[in-house]
Amino acid sequence: MDASPQNEPRNAAPTTPPDGLTRARVAAMIDHTLLSPDASREDVQACVDEARDLGVKAVCVSPAMLPVRAEGLTVATVAGFPSGKHHALVKAMEGRLAVDQGAREVDMVIDVGAAIAGLVDEVMADVLTMRDAVPPPVVIKVILETAAIHKALGEEAGDERIEALCRAVARAGADFVKTSTGFHPAGGASVRAIAAMHRAVGGQLGIKASGGIRDADTARAMITAGATRLGLSGSRAVLGGFPEA
Repeated sequence: MDASPQNEPRNAAPTTPPDGLTRARVAAMIDHTLLSPDASREDVQACVDEARDLGVKAVCVSPAMLPVRAEGLTVATVAGFPSGKHHALVKAMEGRLAVDQGAREVDMVIDVGAAIAGLVDEVMADVLTMRDAVPPPVVIKVILETAAIHKALGEEAGDERIEALCRAVARAGADFVKTSTGFHPAGGASVRAIAAMHRAVGGQLGIKASGGIRDADTARAMITAGATRLGLSGSRAVLGGFPEA
């Protein structure tokens, strides 16, 4: 009898994909995100409901939308978003207020212009100020806008700057580095940026890929390069490309 896969019983147990990336495993890495400036409270509640239905890790919403009722989910928010051109104390106060209103993770935007200019110590000081305002166990994710860095400096010099920034924010006590806001005209996450982050702080900090991830193939590429968290607005579409088991 032909034992080819097409003749296997229809109820045969599913096999784990070679890369181990099942739908449930990927869902546990996702920050389901709604940061649209015109989002209503009804939109936010719908986002929370969808996040719960999908079984994702966290829901990330604008600080003005806090507090939210999101039982079973980690609540994340942003600070200094999306430009990063806020005084460090203002970012820190925004983070502190968000935590007081129920956020457990804060994704802060650095001063990208300072990063491009090579003022790594200024970026580190910015993160230190946030860390003082929101001590552990609150999780701080630092958004570098890696596409803007690569556009300004080129690929190799951009990689070097990204790696230096990652090491600096690690010294400042951050928990994650993150590629992008998703709002910068230079673009969002790239495999190249994730790889640079992984070289610098892989195994030490979490690495979040965010911005422009709209399908399973892109998500898989980011995870393979070293991403440990994904920021997605279209989580359902991405998860639909991963097997159940």
